[in-house]
Formats: sequence, structure tokens, C-alpha cells
Amino acid sequence: MALIGKIREKSWLILIIVGGALLAFIMGDWQKISGGGEPKFGFGTVYGEKVSIEDYNAAYAIADLNADRAAQQQQQPKQPVDQAAVWNSFIQDLLLNKEYEALGINVGPAEFDAYLYGTDGFEVMPDLAQGFTDSTTGLFNAKLLQARIEEMKSSEDAEIKKQWEESEKYYVEKRKREKYFAILEQGAYVTNLEAKEDYLAQKEVKSVSYVLKRYSEIKNEEFNTSDVKLKAYFEANKDKKKYENRFSTREVRYIDIAIEPSKADSMKFNKLTSSLKTGLTAAKNDSIFVMKNSDLKFYTSSAYSTAVPENHANAKQHLTYPTYMDTVFKKANIGDIYGPYDHQGVTNIVKVIGFTRDTINARHILLPVAEGKEAEVEARADSILKVINNGNFVEFVKKYSTDEGSKAKDGELGDFFFSQMVQPFAIYCADKPIGEIGKVRSQFGFHIIEVLDRKGPNHPRLAVVQKTLKASVETTDMIEKGVYDLLYKLDAKLSAKTDVYAKVDLFDTIVSKAGYFARPVNIQDNAPKLYGFTSKLAEDKILALAFNEEAKVGDIVNSPIKDDNRYVLAVVSAIKVKGEVKFEDVKLIVKNDYLNDMKAKRLTSQMAGKSLSQLAKGSNNQIATAEVTFATPQLTGAGFEPEIIGSLFSGLKDGQLTKPIQGKQGVYVLRVDKTLKAPAASNYDVEKGQLLGAAKGKISGEASKALIEKADVIDNRRFFETGIRR
Repeated sequence: MALIGKIREKSWLILIIVGGALLAFIMGDWQKISGGGEPKFGFGTVYGEKVSIEDYNAAYAIADLNADRAAQQQQQPKQPVDQAAVWNSFIQDLLLNKEYEALGINVGPAEFDAYLYGTDGFEVMPDLAQGFTDSTTGLFNAKLLQARIEEMKSSEDAEIKKQWEESEKYYVEKRKREKYFAILEQGAYVTNLEAKEDYLAQKEVKSVSYVLKRYSEIKNEEFNTSDVKLKAYFEANKDKKKYENRFSTREVRYIDIAIEPSKADSMKFNKLTSSLKTGLTAAKNDSIFVMKNSDLKFYTSSAYSTAVPENHANAKQHLTYPTYMDTVFKKANIGDIYGPYDHQGVTNIVKVIGFTRDTINARHILLPVAEGKEAEVEARADSILKVINNGNFVEFVKKYSTDEGSKAKDGELGDFFFSQMVQPFAIYCADKPIGEIGKVRSQFGFHIIEVLDRKGPNHPRLAVVQKTLKASVETTDMIEKGVYDLLYKLDAKLSAKTDVYAKVDLFDTIVSKAGYFARPVNIQDNAPKLYGFTSKLAEDKILALAFNEEAKVGDIVNSPIKDDNRYVLAVVSAIKVKGEVKFEDVKLIVKNDYLNDMKAKRLTSQMAGKSLSQLAKGSNNQIATAEVTFATPQLTGAGFEPEIIGSLFSGLKDGQLTKPIQGKQGVYVLRVDKTLKAPAASNYDVEKGQLLGAAKGKISGEASKALIEKADVIDNRRFFETGIRR
């Protein structure tokens, strides 16, 4: 099954040509019915051409089908399809197919067979070599693979035929991709001079001493940072690439106002939990009491009521309690009541109803059940139970058990926590007396089990009443009124301003005085993603605020946005166009650069003409030392400083002192104490090989990024779904 297994594992990377969601169909039909016109962008564009929504849906269906198959094969819950991975793979395949067509890259039948079977210079692919080995020689057997392929091709089962078609497509695409990137790799080349320079950059070491006066030593308030000053600085430096907008984006600044319980809510909640504790203590039927009063409707007296400390190795599969409660529960007795205590955001009141040992050892005999053989296998299990005992258990293990892993250990499973086993097996091992032999049925078949030992600490089995402290309706209404009052104030004040950026500054000022902090979120036009929001509805409203056709800087939401247990108020704070350089877009960066330059001028003036000892005397600055190479532009104690390291390797001799040099952290004066020259080398083949390997290793990723940039890919799915941009 390696042939199909590989497809299931990797199909989303190679085979996914397109992907989609049901909404696309709905929206497509609505367009036809309503006569809304042809969408301009659809799900997205590549080279200005719309992506086929139908193809995207088809590929999404393939990914979803593969998720189904993987879940069935691994007997685990189905994992949700990674839509981002589907989209990225889809775009890459579209772009590569255009490249294949332009270069004439294809895979003919003869090449495909040679590639699959490892002939004519091809090596057998590892996944196929492992899946189709000769039982005698242990080597790859092409006839076994060929027989499997013919079986799939001629199968009357449509699903199996489809699996072969997917497999064939996967390997064809895999081969085309290998050929394409092999062509690109031919262009990778490293000269002898490059290899030599890399060798010297790594091997030549300079021992240096330096004094660093940091920008942080000078207060920002000592400089005039008015808009006039900053704009003048910006005009003089705006040609720097770092000020240019790399992408078209919209920035939104927002605050969140939590819906939190009031003091009155807390007092009422405390009375409730106190009464519940009294009620649980007196309850004659724990199950009824828990199911009636707990927010978590769960009760069982079996081992699955076991609770473990939150740091336990199996905590993810169980009820848990805070680690500090572990000592308390270790001394508990059945019937003891504990709480209320807070854990993971909820309040718990618990009654101890039993205990489960931490570690169990058992042995078993597994009798698998083929379809239609249930009664026959159960009868065999019952007949074994009549004659098996502690003395002959191993004999029956060797004769009947199909669990090869435990069979080699006389049926023993070794130490385990009960829930590491399937449920019926786990319950038996947790509760049955040691030495008793019995039978259970699981999805693997019938098990004949003997519990050999239980040890380790006891974990409590708990009846749990959970309650969550929430804001009351009255409190929520009061908070909501406060949010609307703040929004009305913002609207009135901002509407009075004509300068759009003054509106944004005023938004920050007003919310700050109200006790909130405005946070920015940047959203790319071509690939909108939002982080930090809980609900899709809240995200949609933020997107609509920022990207509606009439959106402009200074626009605020027309009503509070409800996002789970908070309200959000937001303002459009910037509209940035790719390639543009606008002062307002980079004001904060400009301010930081301006301050650093002003501080550097002052520090340079103060440090000029002084020795290291003079600079270190009478200040908090000390003479630091470091060993540096040109290949690693780091200074111990200062961090990443490429300009500083570059100056040290620009002809500075041992013993020489530099002039003050402006760096990222501050202004430096350095002295080269000693230079350790690189050892002479007869050649630079090692460096050349390393550089070439690194260059080839980057080709796939760099080429993919270049193709996406060249194609001006627009991911419009999020906008399309919300109806913002169609």
C-alpha cells in the first residue's frame, strides 16, 4: 500500500491543482440568478487571469477525500483540511505548469515507466522500494509493483481506479518538477574567487576592544521631534528602500473592551458555588446532581472519571486539576469534597468517588474478527476462557494471539496508563482484580486479558460540578452602553477634524484617556489575513471597514464589533500603496531614525579623539572585548552590527583605533588588538562545494517566490466570501 500511502501523505503538496469551498458554488449560482455581473477577481488572479473556482473546488475535494482516507487508515478522527496549504500548492502548480509549457517539459510513457520501476538510469523511489519487496531477497520486486498497478487499473471498484489515477498524476507531476528544478540548478555556479572570499571571511579572526555608547543613554525628549523636523528629515532620506511600501496594505488600529463580571456578579457567583458545594455533599445521586447543575454535562463512575494533575503525561486525555492540588488528592478519601477552586478559566467543585492507579501491567491474547465472523471468534474466545489460567496463559498466547508486539513478550504489554489502551480494554485493566482472566471486545477484535500488576500513586475519580463566572445581563448592558458612549464621542470628535491623520492621532488620544491601548493590524490587499480575532463575523467587519470601496484613513466603525467576550472599536489608520513612499505611512520609523541620527551626532562629537580608557572613565561604559569574523557580523555584548564589522575588515591595522562609528545600537570606538590570519589553503574546494550546495538548496524556495511575484498573485478568497471585492 506504499503507492497509495505516499499519495495520501503528499497529495496536498503536488496533486492539488485547485481547491475551494461550498460558498463558491452558492455565490456562483447567486450571480447567475441575480444578474450581478461577472466578478472581476473571483477567488484570485494569476498573471491578471481569474482563478477557476470550479477547479479550486475540485482540488479542495481531493484534499478533503485524502483527509477522509487518512483518518480511516489511521483509525483517528479526521483532520480539517489546511486551506492555506491547498491554496499555496494550487498557485505553485498553476505557475509551474506555465513554466513546463514554456520549456516543453513533459513526461512520456517510456520515461514514466522507467521512473516508476527504476530502470534506464533511474533509481527506485524509496517509498516504492519499501512497499514492494521480495519476501525472499528483501529487495525491490518490479513485478509486484506492476501486478498492483494492473490490479488497480482493471479493478471494478471505482474508488480503487481513482486511486491509481491520483497516483499516476502524482508521480508525473513529481517528475516534471524534478526536471524543472534540475534545469534551474544548472544555472547555479560558484567562482574560485567567491570560494576564497568565503574561506577568508570565516577563517580570519580579529580580536577587538571597544566602547559602545548606546542611543538609550540619551532621552528622546532632548530633541525636537515636531512634524516639521520629521518631514524635513524624511524628505532628505525618502529614497532609502526601507521607507518604500513593499506591499499594498491597509492598517487598522483597534481597542478591545472586555465584557467582564462586576463585583456584584462575583458575589452572586460565590453564593452559588457555596450552595452547590453543600448540595454535592448531601447528594444521594451524584450523577443526577452533576448533570443538573454542572456546565460540563459529564459523569461516569468508570476509570474515565479519573482526574490527573495538569502536568501529567496523559493530561490531554483526561480531567485535570491544578498541580498544587496534587498533594491534597493524594491524601483524599472517597466521599471527600473539594473546592471551589479555579482551573483553566472555570470554577470546580468535586467529590472523590474512587481511585485509579497510575501504572498498570497486563497481558492479553488478541483474536481479530473478520467480517461476518463475530459469533465464531467469540465462541473461540469463550472456549479458551474455560480452560485458560495463570499457569497456561503463555501457552495460549503463543498459539492464538495475533498481536505480534506483545506475543514476543508472552502477551505482556509492559507498564501503561490505563487510557493509553482502547476504551473497553482500558476499563477492564483499571478495575478488574489482579489475576482475574476475562474477555472484552474492541475494534481490534476479542481480547482475553489478565491484569498482572498495578502500582504508582492513586489518581482520584471525580464527580465534577463546573461553573463559569460570567458577566450578568445587567453588567453586559452597562458595558455595552459605555462602549456606545465612547463610540459616539469618537465619532463627534473625529468628524470635526479635516486632516485624516489628525483623526487617527485623536483616536489614539481619546481611547488612551479612557484607559485603552490602540493596537495596529496590517492587512495585505493581495492576501488578506487577520490575527487576534475570535469570530469570523468580527474579522469580516474589520475587513469591510478597511476595504470597502469608499474606505479612507480616519474612518471608524459605525457600531461596536462583538467578538466573543469583548467589544472592538476600530479606525482605518493607513492605506499604503505598493511602491509609494509617504511620510504618514512611516512616521514612527522616521522618528526613530531621526532620533538615532541626532543622538549619533552628539555622541560622535563627545567621543571624537578619545582613547578607549578615556571613554570608559567616569561612565557606565566599559571596555568590551570580542573576537569577530567577516562572515558573522556580530559583536559580543552588542548584537548584529554589519557596518561595524565591515569597518574592522576595511584595512584597519592592529593597534589602530577607529573614529566614532554609528551603528544600530549606538556609537562605537574600536581598536583591533590582534589579527589572526587565515591559514594558507592549497584550494577552496570545500567552501566551493558548501556555497554551491547552499545555492542549490535555495533554488526551489527562491524560484517559487520569484514566480509568485512575477505573476502578481492575488488571493481574493477572503474578500470574495465576504462580498467585499468580487
